[in-house]
This record gives sequence, C-alpha cells and structure tokens, in this order.
Amino acid sequence: MPKRDYSLLDFAEDVLKTSDKPLQYNEIWETGKTKDFFIKLQLKGKTPWQSLGALIFVDVRDNENSRFLKIGKNPARFFLKSREQELTSDIITNLQKEEIKSEHTEIKKIGFDERDLHPVLSYFAYTNIDFNKSKAIFTRTIYHENSKKGIGLNQWIHPDIVGFYIPIEEWNETIFKLSKNLNSNTIKFYSFELKKRIDKSNYREYFFQAVSNSSWANEGYLVASDIKQDDDLISELERLSMSFGIGIIQLDLEDIDSSKVIYPARYKENLDWELMNKLCDQNPDFEKFLENVKIDYEGGKIHKHEYDKIMDIDEVEDYIKKKLIK
Repeated sequence: MPKRDYSLLDFAEDVLKTSDKPLQYNEIWETGKTKDFFIKLQLKGKTPWQSLGALIFVDVRDNENSRFLKIGKNPARFFLKSREQELTSDIITNLQKEEIKSEHTEIKKIGFDERDLHPVLSYFAYTNIDFNKSKAIFTRTIYHENSKKGIGLNQWIHPDIVGFYIPIEEWNETIFKLSKNLNSNTIKFYSFELKKRIDKSNYREYFFQAVSNSSWANEGYLVASDIKQDDDLISELERLSMSFGIGIIQLDLEDIDSSKVIYPARYKENLDWELMNKLCDQNPDFEKFLENVKIDYEGGKIHKHEYDKIMDIDEVEDYIKKKLIK
C-alpha cells in the first residue's frame, strides 16, 4: 500500500502535540514553521495557513472522529481530543480572559473614519497578488456628498470606491490593440463597500448595501478592517457570498500584506450599462472615473495621477500607524 501524504491536518496534530494550550489556526501555522516536521509538507497554494484554518474548522464540524477539539468562538482555538483531560480550569479561565481582552482590543482599533481606510484598500487592490492575480487594479474614491440631492431612496447606489483593470502594462501592444478591435472584454470594473467592523449586529445591512452598490460592476466586494471572529458570523458571510456573488475582503492593519480575500467575488460577464448611466448622472466622481478609463483604454496608457494615490509599503505602514492604530 502506498504511503499516505503528510497533510495539513497531520501538521496541525504534530504542532498541538507540542503545545501546552489550545491554539488559533494561525498560531498553529506560525509555531509549526519552526519545527522539523514542517519540511514534510508539500505546499501548493499561496496561502496555506488559510487552508489549514478551513480544514480544521470543517474537520471539527463534520467529522465525528476528528482528532481535534474546538475551544471558544472569539477567537476559536484548537486542541487534541487525546489531550482533553489536560484542559484544566486555569487554562480555560485564561482563554476566556484573552477573549475578553481581544474584544476590547478590536473595539479600540476602529477609532477612525471609514474613509480613512481608502488609501489602504487602494494599496491592497494594486499590490495583493492573491486578489488581483498580478493585475494592477487602480481605484478612485466616490464622494457621496457630491451626488445630486433629492433623487430619492438611492443611498445604497453609490459605492465607496470603484476600480478597474486594463492589461496595458501586462500585454504585448499588438495583442492589446487586437483585443480592442475584437471587442474583447479587456476592461474589468470593481466596486467596493468599506466598513470599519463587521459583526452580528450589522453584517446583513452592510452585505446588502454592497450587493446594491456593486450590481453595475464585474466584481463587487464588502471590505472591512475588522471582522468579528465568530463561527456563526463567518458561516453566514460565506453563505451570503456564495448566494449573491459578493466577495469579502479583510484588511489586516497589523500587517497590511497579510490582508486577504476571505471569499472571492463571482465574476459577472456583463456590465449594467443602465445603472452606470444613472450613476454618471448622479455623481460627477463616477462620471469622471469612467471618462478617465475611456481615455486610458483608447490611448493605451494609464494616467495614474487621475486615480487614488498608490502608496509604497513604507508609506502605507506609516499611514496606518499614524492614522488608524490608536
């Protein structure tokens, strides 16, 4: 019989054999990277720590013979069933104290305006390979206060940030011109709804605001700097994302390059031109955005100064420290 491959769940088990307390999935990953058995992993994905977390969650939930126990919800930690008797009352009490401390820290971290997150999202959209597959996505802030007044119940029409991708810098010039002549869909449009914190009290309102705001675009996303680590909330966000095609992005203000797409958006082939026309009529920022994209597409050159500034890594880290981390 061929030898079974060493899996991420085997890796998690080996890590937890060496731990004196339950660990979060990212703690399991970071601890395991320093161990000799790490080299036995045959890694294929770009974000194996996320795969590890998903595998453990699902294994505990669906496998009655799981090797693991889930302890707590905010955040969830894992331990080995075979070591359950080692979970003393002191360990459980300390974990509960950490949960309370974590909750207070989460609330403290969001003492800023939602619009302060825009430069961070612009950096993420331009640089994050897992999100844009090496595509340079440029963004532009849409200022709601510039919209026409008295039009009716349209507060959920305007996205916070819009973005686009044109493969001008990635494609051979001949191929790019040919794709235009063949009316190929070489332009992709993105819509982003930004929030500071998503929790059980607001997730439905925020999610369907993103649904409404993004219906014109190829891909729509709900973005937050803080998503409460609650199993029921995460499961519900996953269900809504799969049902409506809206992606979920979490911006990590502690380590911006660790920001991630929790759930990808479902790509829509066709744009809603009627709604785009309505947005142009209502908001000059959106109209100007489309004008600039048209000019760049026809001219084969992106005029970066017409869009939100893209900070380099040092600039964005300094911005986060001064503006967002209190």
